[in-house]
Amino acid sequence: MGIQTDSSVIDSFFSLPFPLMIASLLIVGIVSRLLWNRFRKDLRDIPGPKVAAYTGLWRLLDIRTGQAHKNAIKLHKKYVPLVRIGPNHVSITDTRQIDHIYGMKSKYTKGKAEPHVFTMRDPTVHRESKKTLANAYSPTSLLAYELAVDECINLLLYQIEKLASEKKPVDLGAWMSYCTFDVIGQLSFSRMFGFLEKGCDVDKIIETIDIVLTYASHCGQLPELHKFLLGNPLLPGGAMNQVVEFALKSVNKAAGRHTSLRKKGELDALDIESRGDMLTKWYALNQNGSQWMTTKHLVAHLSANVYGGSDTIFIVLRFIFYYLGKNGDKMRKLVDEIDGAAVAVKFSQPVSFKEANTHLPYLNAVIKEDIRIHPSTSLIFERYAVVGINPWVTYFIPERWLDSTEEQLKRMEQSFFNFSAGSSTCLGRHIAMIEMSKMIPELLRRFELTLTYPDREWKTKNVWLVKQEGLICSITKRP
Repeated sequence: MGIQTDSSVIDSFFSLPFPLMIASLLIVGIVSRLLWNRFRKDLRDIPGPKVAAYTGLWRLLDIRTGQAHKNAIKLHKKYVPLVRIGPNHVSITDTRQIDHIYGMKSKYTKGKAEPHVFTMRDPTVHRESKKTLANAYSPTSLLAYELAVDECINLLLYQIEKLASEKKPVDLGAWMSYCTFDVIGQLSFSRMFGFLEKGCDVDKIIETIDIVLTYASHCGQLPELHKFLLGNPLLPGGAMNQVVEFALKSVNKAAGRHTSLRKKGELDALDIESRGDMLTKWYALNQNGSQWMTTKHLVAHLSANVYGGSDTIFIVLRFIFYYLGKNGDKMRKLVDEIDGAAVAVKFSQPVSFKEANTHLPYLNAVIKEDIRIHPSTSLIFERYAVVGINPWVTYFIPERWLDSTEEQLKRMEQSFFNFSAGSSTCLGRHIAMIEMSKMIPELLRRFELTLTYPDREWKTKNVWLVKQEGLICSITKRP
């Protein structure tokens, strides 16, 4: 009798109109998938928002608020130390797990696969590519090109002085971004992009990157949608292509000079090294047939410089000046240190990285503390095996960087995750430290900077990076 009932059910199903049959199958498939997500053996006991265990829609809606970094902190206060934030995603706050997840011998791989080093999944490919790039990002190579950075800082100071003479509030945050973009232009192509000269968003590249980050942070929560959206070869790449075209245009403007690098048909090593910029070094590898620096790699790495070599740095700079403006005692202490060292050491014009790093310990402490409180990146650094750490939620509150014991400093350094960790440590971290160590003391030794609206909170929005609006300053030239 039971068999007859089952047969009748099957017969009834196949007697349904075809569209209704397909709809029924889809519903059954969706429900089955949701239930499998929720009750998968390895994650079902990890606490978190109930809906998040069933579908990535919870993460998407969280990202859409623009405050996912703050929401993550709230979740970890409630569910410390593990929070299940998606069917396949677990956020971790335990800093002891950093090396386990991101270390050189980690079994966890990245969740995305792109041609540039930040998102490569294959460990071997990632390692070889990073070795190819490492020389250009080394402190030695970057400091050999420090005069190019000085050009940008001097132009920034010139523009800020003109604005100060007008005695009007200045959007210092915007000028931070203009300077970092022109610095990465110098380091990558031996030419500024023109942001500082024109005082605007050249080719709307900053706006374009915001669009790309918004898309990536949203679509990244439901990555299966990408192949139907910008990953669809039948659709135009839009904003993503625009960044590549921006990099290509810079490559083309610089490419002509490479004819002068050839002697008897060969690339001249000494000339290449004297140029210093990344395009020249990587172009030489390309011409010498490196499998890790094909034309595709060359364009991808230079585009990644435009993406990642500017936004992350000016975000930190904005936070630093914002919190210095909110904390007058710390601003005064830093200015006093800069003034005292400038007199005693006779700083260069502008101050060199070596001078700042050697004689401005409080500046270094301010940079580290501000990065600790508000890192640029704000979503978890995902790994394919469903785990990740969000740098906004990893940190305990330490003693001041200058007052801590040796053991405390060691723990703090081990927990410092703002440039990622292990094999994925950011190659551009030295660029960031050089820019900040030079730009901050130069601005503060020449100008008095105060927040025009000290009681007004600025706006922040999380689109993978935490973008800010509202660093409006009153600026007076110091005697």
